[in-house]
Amino acid sequence: MAAPSTSEALLAGALTDLPPSDALSEQILDAAREQFMTFGLRRSTVDDVAKRARVSRVTVYRRIGNKDSLVQACLLREYRRFVVDVDAAVAALPTVEDRLVEGFVAVLRHVREHPLVGGLLRLEPETMLPFLTLESGPAFLAMRSYLTDRLREARLAEGRPASDPTPVAELMVRITVSFLLNPVSCFALDDETEVRAFARRYLLPLLAEA
Repeated sequence: MAAPSTSEALLAGALTDLPPSDALSEQILDAAREQFMTFGLRRSTVDDVAKRARVSRVTVYRRIGNKDSLVQACLLREYRRFVVDVDAAVAALPTVEDRLVEGFVAVLRHVREHPLVGGLLRLEPETMLPFLTLESGPAFLAMRSYLTDRLREARLAEGRPASDPTPVAELMVRITVSFLLNPVSCFALDDETEVRAFARRYLLPLLAEA
């Protein structure tokens, strides 16, 4: 898997819908983040974000877009940030198997503890669902692209024949998202030991197809 310094470059193709990172856009996204964390998605409007950012409603639309665009941009920005944390958590591990297991642990831990993403998943899972599925576009594709790149790099590092790991990456992302959206399951994933055991038993066999 790549070093943390390359994370954003590898995600660039999947994050093309993220607004340009300039002071005004960041100001609006910071305001949107605070608004969504405080009041949730259902109770928040573009006007609320504009007031919190101290800009006009028109400015929000011009810089970011409508409410869905605001949510998507906020989520993508958070994903881009925590990818760096995940890479840092697994970079020193010796095998792709170890990196996959610890990466799965790190993603679940990070998202569950995240004040915006984790909070919304607990309080409004049905509202978050469209933003975390393939139909939503950028968010799902960003996660899939990240894992696809890492699996492809692992194959090259091991001298294995080149192949397209996208289907396997998508399966892994879908499994992860399903547990985040609906944690009630016959699988015990209440602590990191259980999460590691699950990853080794059910996710690692997928590597044979990558």
